[in-house]
Amino acid sequence: MASVADTKGIAVWRDSRAIALLMAATLTVMANAAISPALPGLQRLFAGDPNAAMLTRLLVPAPSLSIALLAPLAGLAADRFGRRRLLLAGIMLFVVAGSAGLFLPDLPTIFMSRIVLGVAVALIMTAQTALIGDYFAGEARSALTGLQISARNFGGLLFILLAGWVAAMSPRFPFAVYGLALLVLPLMWKVIVEPNRVLPNREAGAAAVGGKLPTWRLLFVGVVFLQALTNMFFFIMPTQLPFYFDAQGYDSAIMTGATLSVLMLTGGCVALLYSRIQRAIGYTGVFALGYAAMASGFLLLTLPQASLLSFAGAALIGAGYAAVSPSFVAITLKLAPPQRRGLAGGVLTASVFIGQFCSPLLSTPMIMGFGYVGLFLAATAVLAAMAAAALVGRVMRWHQASHHSHRVKRLN
Repeated sequence: MASVADTKGIAVWRDSRAIALLMAATLTVMANAAISPALPGLQRLFAGDPNAAMLTRLLVPAPSLSIALLAPLAGLAADRFGRRRLLLAGIMLFVVAGSAGLFLPDLPTIFMSRIVLGVAVALIMTAQTALIGDYFAGEARSALTGLQISARNFGGLLFILLAGWVAAMSPRFPFAVYGLALLVLPLMWKVIVEPNRVLPNREAGAAAVGGKLPTWRLLFVGVVFLQALTNMFFFIMPTQLPFYFDAQGYDSAIMTGATLSVLMLTGGCVALLYSRIQRAIGYTGVFALGYAAMASGFLLLTLPQASLLSFAGAALIGAGYAAVSPSFVAITLKLAPPQRRGLAGGVLTASVFIGQFCSPLLSTPMIMGFGYVGLFLAATAVLAAMAAAALVGRVMRWHQASHHSHRVKRLN
């Protein structure tokens, strides 16, 4: 049985368990976005299907539906039966369901394979989040939450570049990218062992929020809602950007692959610095900075179209998303009691994909009514308001801390 570790003075990435969990993290980006460059080609390939326009757009977030429904159940299973089995089963199912689009005959069956792929991702992400909380504590855990987002982005960069390249040959070829998940299975099998989840009282989420169990649940609900909303805006990029570029007259497969690669690269670099940024400005400061960057990125996409502006906008959106995303995991692992980490991780995972699945369902009608510029302006306005709210929270916390410090000085 493995025990929790706070590897002070030791780089967390030197732990083989951390490496294995980071490799698993790369799969979650591949699950949805890897086929994004192929969407226009798939729409043309299945042009005879009267629902081709909507179905092709739903192929990217389709796994989100089953993840949203099953991740909490996977969390309960992880708490009851253990994390290792779920992680290994999820990876094997990921390979089978992900690559099925290579040979399935039509869009409805490909869509169903994407639903099954979501089951695999639910198992992987839920087990992975719980294992981070079980294996690591303190600064090591905080660093790993940032590295997890970085791994997703750098993995996404590699997979989307590869998918963009092979999509130019055939819109079916990006499905073969999912077979790469087989490469991580041997390491997982070797180093991931079932952890001892009886942790010290100081790690208990109830203690972290004042010892009242209902309190952590209320705060957790807020974290879940905010993460769903954040992902709804972020997922405009892989679901609508290919069609935006197509409407602008660009080679959508190549342009989408390049733009999303910039997004992933920038996000990966920012996530590497997450623990330092969070220590310097706190969670509210991270949210203010991240949402301001995302709002600025969508604003750039509304300007008269030039490829450099698209790249700059994607870079800002990727940086902002990578800044805020680790905070959701870090806050959840602090809030949730050890015996509820699986369930909390499952609900948190579900919130990511609820936001992703809702994204095209809400953004596509908005595009039809107001155009792409209208969609990007609406995203800019809401994200700017979220940044402003977080900034107000940060100023209020600073003012309270300053006031408390002055009172202490007067008393002394």
